[in-house]
Amino acid sequence: MKSPIIVALDIESERALELAKKLNPQECKVKVGSQLFTADGPIIIEKLNELGFDIFLDLKFHDIPNTVKKAVEVAIKMGVWMLNVHSLGGKEMLRAAYEVVEKVSIKPLLVGVTVLTSLNDKSLKEVGLGLNTEDQVLLLAELCQTEGLNGVVCSANELSVLRKHLEEDFLLVTPGIRSSGQESDDQKRISTASEAISNGADYIVIGREISNEIDPSEKIRQILETV
Repeated sequence: MKSPIIVALDIESERALELAKKLNPQECKVKVGSQLFTADGPIIIEKLNELGFDIFLDLKFHDIPNTVKKAVEVAIKMGVWMLNVHSLGGKEMLRAAYEVVEKVSIKPLLVGVTVLTSLNDKSLKEVGLGLNTEDQVLLLAELCQTEGLNGVVCSANELSVLRKHLEEDFLLVTPGIRSSGQESDDQKRISTASEAISNGADYIVIGREISNEIDPSEKIRQILETV
């Protein structure tokens, strides 16, 4: 069985590499987001590739179509396993990203960010989006599917409704994973690993719960047992 766990390396460079060296690439994949990539750039991708990891490049490209097209081209050359764009960039931007991926022989997975897990209905209204969170996520997910993307990033709250409306092989990647009783920190829409998987997530992104452990590899095995 493939592991659904993606470990978020949302920590400083030295700690990120130390953590990666304690993990087994057969038991998890890793995510490089804005903090780590801004600090180290493509070098961190190269080092993680050398350690044997599949890498999710989480930079949420959101710009005019041509700029996103060029960014995706560069990301593909770095050899990442998955990358994302922000679906609020619109149909033309999503199509530009998809067309780049379609041209290469070794295709990374391309997923669209729907609504950040730090947002809720009130937050969406504050930025002028009139739909509630679930409807907004579904709208954007359907747009991503129509434009050929492999899946979306969504919270566990929307998994069930997306599974009802989207194709079976459309990937759902879920951040905001916390154990029962853990603090939500800056997240508003969270879930346990078991809840996310049982509701239809293909991959779950876990950060602090693993990165703060003395034995992160053992923690991953414990989570795998529960899901």
